[in-house]
Amino acid sequence: MMIPIIILAVVFTLIAIRQVGNITLEIWQIMLFGAIAVLITGQISPTDALKSINVDVMLFLFSMFVISVALEESGYLSHLSYEIFKRAKNMDQVLLFILFGMGFASALLMNDTLAIIGTPMVLLLAKKHDMNPKTLLIVLAFSITIGGVMSPIGNPQNFLIATQGNIDNPFLTFLRYLLIPTIINLFAAFLLIKIVYKGQFNNNSLNHSQEPIKDPKLAILSKVSLVLLLILIFIKIAIAFLNIQIDLKLVYITLISALPILVFGRKRISIIKKVDWQTLVFFAAMFILMESVWDVGFFQSAITTLNINILSIPMIFAVGVLLSQLISNVPLVALYLPMLSHAGATTKEMMALAAGSTIAGNFLILGAASNVIIIQNAEKRSGETLTFLEFAKIGIPMTMVNILIYMLFFVLF
Repeated sequence: MMIPIIILAVVFTLIAIRQVGNITLEIWQIMLFGAIAVLITGQISPTDALKSINVDVMLFLFSMFVISVALEESGYLSHLSYEIFKRAKNMDQVLLFILFGMGFASALLMNDTLAIIGTPMVLLLAKKHDMNPKTLLIVLAFSITIGGVMSPIGNPQNFLIATQGNIDNPFLTFLRYLLIPTIINLFAAFLLIKIVYKGQFNNNSLNHSQEPIKDPKLAILSKVSLVLLLILIFIKIAIAFLNIQIDLKLVYITLISALPILVFGRKRISIIKKVDWQTLVFFAAMFILMESVWDVGFFQSAITTLNINILSIPMIFAVGVLLSQLISNVPLVALYLPMLSHAGATTKEMMALAAGSTIAGNFLILGAASNVIIIQNAEKRSGETLTFLEFAKIGIPMTMVNILIYMLFFVLF
């Protein structure tokens, strides 16, 4: 019964060290090993393993990768990067642009979307201005994790809480409870990053230059896809505000948005080949491994037998942050949400679960899927990576600060 837990521990350890002898392992390979291990040991049947893979998530990621590849291949991404960052005169302003620009965008477009589009953007920025790419990757990871807290569509777990937590008018409720502390946390992230990476920041002026469009026709299709994505997201928000009973899933939005590239793009085959298939393998493997861990019931029974006050705000944050590192934040919310509902949780406790399970992404690499997307994307494109310890060095104190700010806000207001 404990075999999946042991395999999970091995996977967690391997991701932390990323090294076996002289062999350097990639995150997707380690997670694939975990999935194969639970299949070989009979901890999950092949049929259940296939059923565990969330098709909506896989299609969402695939379609966003298609848009991202098209943006980069056409040269429109570099043009977009120039338009976004051309007003940033120094490193401090670049940092603020990433934190607040990507942070607020993730509240609208979901953090995984910004992880896919934002990674090549910050890598280009680092290359053009001779900045440390690791620092910008970490800033991107923190910005989209923190920014995603304040919206019901900022990440998958928030969407789960919004739809299954009996939340009235989710968009207004999330903003009421989480907008102000999230803005404060973005400023706090700015200050902490400045302290930890103080040697990398200076007041030298930045000279921005606009890159030429490499493929005008593909650039037009990429722009159409982006516009479609934004329009459909705003339609989804309007549907929620007007309480119209139409289920416009995010996967429908991203698939429709990718259609211009897939249908009319002459380079569609080349684009599909350049999709980040390794990250898709990671997610499929993660679903299989986490399903086998879930079936054991170890973490569910641990929560119920520890005799803890599950409605306590500090306990919700502790469980949300710590267990998200082991079973990921979406399975954690799927586990904890019905327990809170049965215990008579109010909107305040539900919002604490949203904040705690999301901000867990700043703690360690495995705390959020968006972290993995950023790292895998960066490794594939430039060979740059973030190690477990590099992320934890700033991620752990960052999370402590984030939690303190959210908890103070919950207590005072």
